[in-house]
Amino acid sequence: MSERAPVIELRDVTFRYPGGEDLPPVVEDVTLQVTSDDYLGLIGPNGGGKTTLLKLMLGLHRPQRGTVRVLGQPPARVRSRIGYVPQHAKIDTSVPATVLDVVLMGRLSGSTWGIRFRDQDLAMARTALDQAGVLDLAGRPLSSLSGGQRQRVLIARALASEAEVLLLDEPMAGVDAPMEQSLHELLERLNERLPIVIVSHDVAFVSSELKHIACINRHLVCHGASEITAEMIAAAYGEHDHLKIVQHQEECPTRDEHEDHP
Repeated sequence: MSERAPVIELRDVTFRYPGGEDLPPVVEDVTLQVTSDDYLGLIGPNGGGKTTLLKLMLGLHRPQRGTVRVLGQPPARVRSRIGYVPQHAKIDTSVPATVLDVVLMGRLSGSTWGIRFRDQDLAMARTALDQAGVLDLAGRPLSSLSGGQRQRVLIARALASEAEVLLLDEPMAGVDAPMEQSLHELLERLNERLPIVIVSHDVAFVSSELKHIACINRHLVCHGASEITAEMIAAAYGEHDHLKIVQHQEECPTRDEHEDHP
């Protein structure tokens, strides 16, 4: 994508889940680079391999063929340096944990004190909350937050690990339009200092701040996007001037999905 050294690099990656030897691979022959200043949108239909690619980047899956490197290493070796916001975070909101408690979970891998957090851990957690714009919520229970506020807290938890790259799986799912725009603006600011990969199932509309777009539907193709008019956006989605439409190339594996959803 550029001449900068890749922060994430996949080369000729093919992956099948155990027991799926007689089925087509979930991802096949995928080659992808994410550079230090990148903001990459990974888009495609449900079941197309988006989350699987993220888990390969995290080292939670190992490809049957090809190589995955993050920060120059096999991803399992540098997982503590990767900030990850899953689509469905498994946090029990019935537990009386505060927002600060949740964000401190991002410090566990780096803490030599187990669950006895150091002053440094508390400072980093508060810094992450401030960066995510929710420091004022530090003492609130997670169960009291809106969907958008909760997403910001989960982003803060990822940042608290002193992440050098940020991976987000469907961060806009279940978020209303004003909060969605606010989250796009937050990610744009965060991209000023670290690379971001964001997953979406929407094959047509993505943030206008993305620098590259990768379409995955087992195979992967990277290509650009062209701006659509504000009038077109307003007619379809309301006032979302932070969005643009992707003009999918003929070889793009998600092209058929796009054509099914004009």
